Amino acid sequence: MGPDGIHPQMLRELADVIAKPLSIIFERSWRTAEVPEDWRKANVTLVFKKVKKEDSGNYRTVNLTSIPGKVMEQLILGVINKHVEEKVIGSGQHGFTRGKSCLTNLTAFYDGMTGWADEG
Repeated sequence: MGPDGIHPQMLRELADVIAKPLSIIFERSWRTAEVPEDWRKANVTLVFKKVKKEDSGNYRTVNLTSIPGKVMEQLILGVINKHVEEKVIGSGQHGFTRGKSCLTNLTAFYDGMTGWADEG
């Protein structure tokens, strides 16, 4: 749970009830470019990584934020990724693009070359 004390399971079970109020909050936040203050708070926890527990460098921090804030982050991330993939990167870019790789790049290149060869 994050600092709001809301358990993710409770949000899942109440999804039908809270979907509309959350969508209103998300929309207002998007339009005003302001995130609710409670969603900016986090519970910070240290997690032990390795070797000596006395060494402070052997811990990493984990920030537990509110679930509605995380949901909104994922929605915004999806919109940004879609925009970047469609308007910035283009279909010819295969590296560092979800669902594409060196193999898909080679396949596209091969298809293009054989198509041109077939056309003469």
